[in-house]
Amino acid sequence: MKRLPMSVLCVLFAWCGAAAADPATSSYLLSPGDKLMVSVWQEDTLRQETVVLPDGSITFPLAGRVDVAGLDATAAAKKVETALKPYLAQPNVSVVVTSTAGNLVYVQGKVLKPGPVPMAGPTAVLQALSMSGGMDKFADESAIKVIRGQKVMPVRYKDLVSGRDMSTNFQLQAGDTLVVP
Repeated sequence: MKRLPMSVLCVLFAWCGAAAADPATSSYLLSPGDKLMVSVWQEDTLRQETVVLPDGSITFPLAGRVDVAGLDATAAAKKVETALKPYLAQPNVSVVVTSTAGNLVYVQGKVLKPGPVPMAGPTAVLQALSMSGGMDKFADESAIKVIRGQKVMPVRYKDLVSGRDMSTNFQLQAGDTLVVP
């Protein structure tokens, strides 16, 4: 039986990004729109479902406003604990993600289904294009780009689909915009 080269497998399965995900760093990071259940052990009145606001914060009784976007649930719990320390001797906070509604990328331009694309797990450029129904016949394959904040990252689509070079099959992050002109 003939073995396929890794570059071909990456195209077929669309799971190779710039690099494979490192399990030590693959914790889910909170994004605006995510729902959280925040509770304090043995403090029944300090249990609340909350949504990460557009500015990346949550509000919690006694703690007030706490910035959590970009943190994993454990780090968010530690930040809430720190904010509660003036009011409680030894707060033990738990943060559970109940909805990842904020884990979206946006695909715009000449694809069959432009708009927000929910990421259920690690999602690369080729996967987002597939979830958007693929490109329409007028798309400019040579000008595809990922916009992340102020950074613009060009995508070499022909290299991706041929399996020559997978380095621009970027792992997308919540809030990224994939532009297909």
